[in-house]
Amino acid sequence: MDFKSLANPSVLTQPVYEPGKPIEDVARELGLDPSKIIKLASNENPFGPSPKAIEAATRALHHAELYPDGGCFVLRDKLSQKLGFKADEIIVGNGSNEILELLGHAFLQPGDEVVMGAPAFVVYKLVALLFGAKAVEVPLKNFTHDLDAMAKAVTSKTKLVFVASPNNPTGTVNSETDLCNFIRNLPEHVIVAFDEAYAEYQIQAPDLRALIREGRKVICLRTFSKIYGLASLRVGYGYASAECIALLNRVRQPFNANAIAQAAAIAALEDTQFVQQCIADNSAGLKQLETGFRSLGLEFVPSAANFILVRVGQGAAIFNGLQQRGLIVRPLAPYKLPEWIRVTVGTRTQNERLLLELAAQLKKIN
Repeated sequence: MDFKSLANPSVLTQPVYEPGKPIEDVARELGLDPSKIIKLASNENPFGPSPKAIEAATRALHHAELYPDGGCFVLRDKLSQKLGFKADEIIVGNGSNEILELLGHAFLQPGDEVVMGAPAFVVYKLVALLFGAKAVEVPLKNFTHDLDAMAKAVTSKTKLVFVASPNNPTGTVNSETDLCNFIRNLPEHVIVAFDEAYAEYQIQAPDLRALIREGRKVICLRTFSKIYGLASLRVGYGYASAECIALLNRVRQPFNANAIAQAAAIAALEDTQFVQQCIADNSAGLKQLETGFRSLGLEFVPSAANFILVRVGQGAAIFNGLQQRGLIVRPLAPYKLPEWIRVTVGTRTQNERLLLELAAQLKKIN
């Protein structure tokens, strides 16, 4: 008798998330100098982590023998001040991904349905399938969530609806008015998970806090992985009603957010100068890439995030060609967009190199 015969049947068909390739793997496989490789595949912050966060994390390392604060008291207190919510209305996760999974633990059963856009962050679908629920994927309209179609996809079996703003991989947003109307018209048995992983890059992001205060079944999710540059430390948070958060805490593992991550996140929240500089530099980088894509005659989707979707024709060939040259981008065939790649906004120098190498690859295949 092997392990497969003992596994839960759903595990055998569960898809596996494929992250962007690490720099070290590409260097090893292609015989490249890792210091010369540029990774623009995973929407990481090219300007690094908050300096204040680095200092705080370093101090926390000196007490690595101690367990972290299991309740994330100080971090939740800081977030409480930032959000205008009580601490018991906030949960901290091992990245916001963990909170997506906690929603499955708390609310999903086999036979339930989960509505989401397509394409959207693949983890929404993975969470649904993990708990035996049906993933109901609603095609985007003009690369943006089709809220009317999503509303029509809701049935008596729908338990969760995932909406991202900006959406990954398209970088698009729905208006606050449209989102609020959509949520207010959903039936009582539906919970909306509003993923705001890239919200800080927007000048004025949709704000759904009023809906939570109205008693709507909404949980908003954010992360320190993107604009704060703390992706390796895995820390995110959600805010919702105290009732919702209490249920998620029942299925949360103890000490899920480590002490180094907590210390870095607390300090990062106070580093407003760093955040503002990242917003400005990201905006400039988006314009640089858009200008470059136009000069190459390429279609792209205007983005409100720190990445951009661009149509290159032979997506897999361009991805492989760029990788051979030490540039890692994201191919989108798994998202059913084989002619497109997703490019993280890099530094000015990184963007310049990307555009030069992309031009060479396009010339080579055309």
